[in-house]
Amino acid sequence: MKFEQLLHLTADQPLFETDLLLSGDVEQNDVHRQLSRWVSAGKLKQLRRGLYALVPPYQKHIPHPFLVANYLMPGSYVSAQSALAYYGLIPEYVARTSSMTTGRPAQWEDGFHFQHLAPHLFFGYLRVEVAAEQSAFVAVPEKALLDLAHLTPNADSLDYLRELRLQNLDRLNLDRLHEFVQRAAKPKWKRVAGHITKLAAEERADYQEI
Repeated sequence: MKFEQLLHLTADQPLFETDLLLSGDVEQNDVHRQLSRWVSAGKLKQLRRGLYALVPPYQKHIPHPFLVANYLMPGSYVSAQSALAYYGLIPEYVARTSSMTTGRPAQWEDGFHFQHLAPHLFFGYLRVEVAAEQSAFVAVPEKALLDLAHLTPNADSLDYLRELRLQNLDRLNLDRLHEFVQRAAKPKWKRVAGHITKLAAEERADYQEI
């Protein structure tokens, strides 16, 4: 395979997997050797085994970090601070992309962090368009808060939640928050939901005074 052929197949995709190149009359070992050469030449970046992205000037579409996270760990979804920042619920930019998985925890040097959730807690996410023609599985805001609290020691304290400097709490669906709490049957989640309800009421009161 020539590099021009690779560009023809992948230029419009922010990421591609090796399987895309193995259809038809091709020699698998030759494809893998050529991919390794292009990585060494700085034309491709290997994100994990079998997952690649073109690099400038060949790259047309920069892959969104949430899309990359989904591809790095299939069956995961973005959550915690990453999702909260995406929804505008916390003011800080979050450089690391945090995701939930039912598999083993993992970290990538590029700032991708995967934490384990028990299968019965693996819910509350949607496919979201995060960039033009790029979509990823992301926790809904209420679940992002609960995931963060679930995996953070002492995160069920009101002081901890205040330290997050939560904002725009009117974007939360409090009914859905409490539905998630009932579904999980976790006392810690119930305490968090109570504090969030209190903070949302305080925020509404502050707006009314302005």
